[in-house]
Amino acid sequence: MNLRHLFADGGDRTVRYALTGAGGGFARTLLAQSRSIPGLAPVVLCDRDLPRLRGMLAELGYPANGLADCHDAAAVADAVAGERIALIADADLLTAADWDILVEATGSPADGFAMAERALTEGRHVAMVSKEVDSVAGLCLASLAEEKGLVYTTADGDQPANLIGLVTWAELLGLDIVAIGKSTEYDLVHDPRAGTVSQLDTTVPAPALAGLLELGDDVRATLGARAEAVAALPTGATADYCEMAVVANSTGFRPDTELLHYPVARIAELADIYRPREDGGILDRTGAVDVFSALRLPGEPSFAGGVFVVVRTGDPVTWETLREKGHVVSADGRYAAVYLPYHLMGVEAPVTLLSAVLHGRPSGGTDPRAHAVLAGRARTDLPAGTVLTMGGHHHDVTGVQAVLLRGESVPDDIAPLYLAAHTTLARPVAAGEPIRLGDLADADPALLRAWRSGRAARPCPDAAVTPVASAASVTEGNTTA
Repeated sequence: MNLRHLFADGGDRTVRYALTGAGGGFARTLLAQSRSIPGLAPVVLCDRDLPRLRGMLAELGYPANGLADCHDAAAVADAVAGERIALIADADLLTAADWDILVEATGSPADGFAMAERALTEGRHVAMVSKEVDSVAGLCLASLAEEKGLVYTTADGDQPANLIGLVTWAELLGLDIVAIGKSTEYDLVHDPRAGTVSQLDTTVPAPALAGLLELGDDVRATLGARAEAVAALPTGATADYCEMAVVANSTGFRPDTELLHYPVARIAELADIYRPREDGGILDRTGAVDVFSALRLPGEPSFAGGVFVVVRTGDPVTWETLREKGHVVSADGRYAAVYLPYHLMGVEAPVTLLSAVLHGRPSGGTDPRAHAVLAGRARTDLPAGTVLTMGGHHHDVTGVQAVLLRGESVPDDIAPLYLAAHTTLARPVAAGEPIRLGDLADADPALLRAWRSGRAARPCPDAAVTPVASAASVTEGNTTA
């Protein structure tokens, strides 16, 4: 794709950005790539650990004399005026200098929202990397950006923006989309000789997989058997649910089941799996957003946490021609999968920053609505006084199972998962019950305001509030039988 148009009309202008969570993984990839783009420059970097941030910048080749530790607004302004990068630990100093767009990458729901809201209020665009923030406050921030004539957008390089962009592309072409989604972060790698399956650095016995590498005629039975074969490995990362909540609200595609299906699937099978049940697939409803666990053999290419759309094919000759060229088409020729087997994190993010600032365009999803809610159910009985700590690589919430609810069936008292994070329960919550707003003793007031105002301003188009059932009466995800 030729993206040189992003620089058109920009002249010699340099797009200047501020970056929060600047010592993190996404931030590093963006800062590394920025050194290769003359028209893009970091000017204010915010992180709680400035020595660590300085060390990372040194590794990336940023000269030490071009950096300045700043502890007040005057120092920030002076550093940026002198063409040095201001390093700050205090987020209140973010707007002490001129820049065009904030890249919010802290992963902190309350802090990230506060910084994004302030940036928009003061006339700066926002590229949201923190899906935790977006899942609670994205609708509020989108409304504020619209009011101010600014851009609020997901960032290319993360799966939400990449998938939203792929959906936008498919819709522009008039393709009839049945399902959309992504793979889990880490593939399942099956070694038939050893009879094992590995996920990242964990390997478990899975001898049954050797006989399940072909999908066969009974798709759901094969997927059920595969799920049993890899049951020793974890399924269903909280981060997956969060990302799909962001995608759902931007696209209107909604979960087919609140735990998502998570089929163990090979890339070539996606078009056979993600089709309606009456056609042999797993979907109870079309227009679904979902996640699959990519199964491959050693040496086969990875899906790399990439994204996909499954479409109805239409003209059989066209799609048979495409099948012959290696594209993924279902066995009956009625469905096809189109996919991007990558997400390059901050390496891709400059596309978003340039497009937002130079052309006033987001990375897709121009009218987000409350199509889905990332919520949580108690895994066990949780007594009053329990602190719902958020932590770990996937920002899990202690004692809570992430679920993705269809927006049209979510009552107003359901708490979004990342509003509940770090709060204390005011009353006990039984196992399987959803966390509700009234259960939280100390929800962040600003984040709660953002949640309520966003849903009021951008409701689900066909919202008809009904009670959320207990887990015992909900169709289970992660299985396809």
